[in-house]
Amino acid sequence: MTHSATTGAARGSLLLPVLLTVQFLVSLDVSVVTIALPDVGRDLGFAPESLTWVVNAYALAFGGLLMLGGRLADLMGRRRTLVAGFVVFGAASLAGGLAQSPGQLVAARAVQGAGAAALAPVALALITVHYAEGRARARALGLWGASGALGGAVGVMAGGLLTDWAGWRSVMLINVPVVLAALAVTGSGVPADRRTSCGPRPDVVGALLVTAGTSALVLGLVRTESHGWGSAGTLSTLAAAVVLLAAFCAVEIRGERRARQPLLRLGLLAHRPVLAANVFALLMSAGQFAAFYFTSLYLQEVMAYEPTRAGVAFLPFCVGVVAGTVVATRAVGRVGARVLLVTGGLLGGAGFAWFALAVGAGGTFVGSVLGPSLVASVGIGLCFVPLGTSATSGVAPGETGMASGLLNSARQLGGSIGLAVLVAVAEGATGPGRAGLADGFAAAFAVAAGLLAAAAVAAGLLHGGPRKGAGRAEGARTRPRRRSSPSGV
Repeated sequence: MTHSATTGAARGSLLLPVLLTVQFLVSLDVSVVTIALPDVGRDLGFAPESLTWVVNAYALAFGGLLMLGGRLADLMGRRRTLVAGFVVFGAASLAGGLAQSPGQLVAARAVQGAGAAALAPVALALITVHYAEGRARARALGLWGASGALGGAVGVMAGGLLTDWAGWRSVMLINVPVVLAALAVTGSGVPADRRTSCGPRPDVVGALLVTAGTSALVLGLVRTESHGWGSAGTLSTLAAAVVLLAAFCAVEIRGERRARQPLLRLGLLAHRPVLAANVFALLMSAGQFAAFYFTSLYLQEVMAYEPTRAGVAFLPFCVGVVAGTVVATRAVGRVGARVLLVTGGLLGGAGFAWFALAVGAGGTFVGSVLGPSLVASVGIGLCFVPLGTSATSGVAPGETGMASGLLNSARQLGGSIGLAVLVAVAEGATGPGRAGLADGFAAAFAVAAGLLAAAAVAAGLLHGGPRKGAGRAEGARTRPRRRSSPSGV
């Protein structure tokens, strides 16, 4: 089947709705349980210091297995990986909704994260393979990015609504019918797998090292909430992560010429758009994910919003993301990915800086939340189309899962790093009473603004390539490379 024929089939099928469901689900489940945590703790008898593992278990498995999930999609087949991911994710959601003890719920959340790690890289890889450069891919990437951002924002809103109306278990069980519906249409909606190479030989050593290294990194970061940055446990875990990831890089470099299917071909990062996209995603996610967290806390702990009202307060962010994505979809072919990344990063940073100035003990929704939410969300919405375009620029079909897993890993690790750092910043700046809490949140928002500004600077310096007509120019460059082997781009 030719690429154009495949593209036409994708347009007329259920492929895009399935992929958008994937991106929405995996993002939603990062945040959906946050507002439900107090109810979860009371019902299942969690100790206060262990309740955060309902969130951390998902983040740990998700972040640790993303690279492996992306490469499995290349080697074992994208549709097969998608189906397996849906089955694991749905089964774990059901188990979590029926959990009767803290251990059962934490285990279910970890398995849920593993399923998400199989799903997330496949969505971007399938868009890259089945939608041609230009308007069709820009539209698909725009919707893909908006689905992820909306999943995170809607997760907070849905968590409040579901917890108030149907109890915390509904937060987990709501995934089950969605997964069943997606599975029902995956067979006809997702094109059959085509081999990109003969006799694939998985990079088992690399898979073990990167999974252990990224898991140790996320574990070390989430443990800072209870153990602190200077504790022996935190430092030893982070040191182990550095050693494991350094060993992974050494193995990949040494075996790149011999390994037919490396987990990560480090030469991908020699492409300036790919490098820029991953650095940008790391920095942007570090600010964005933490900002969601602190906005939720500000609404509930300072402004005294109940969960449902706090969830509804996230609607402006959803609207802004959609607006920014629509603009980026139409503009990426004219101004290029670099311009949109720089503009979006600066606008998002301006929104978080506004938050830092506006939050206070006497804040109001209109004065402290509405305006900053709209500015930050439009900026973030501008970034998703150019991120997807840049992260897969010049990548051969047999390595799209690899590139997608890398981008998703950068986003997830960025979120974990940012939350750990900004929680420490907020705690250091927090004083007594509601005014003191607001001061701590303001400090965290200021750092988030700096991270988005740094992302914009990184995109401007690292991206390179044509600034205008980027979609067409990159398409012209990458078409001949699609005939190259997976070992070279």
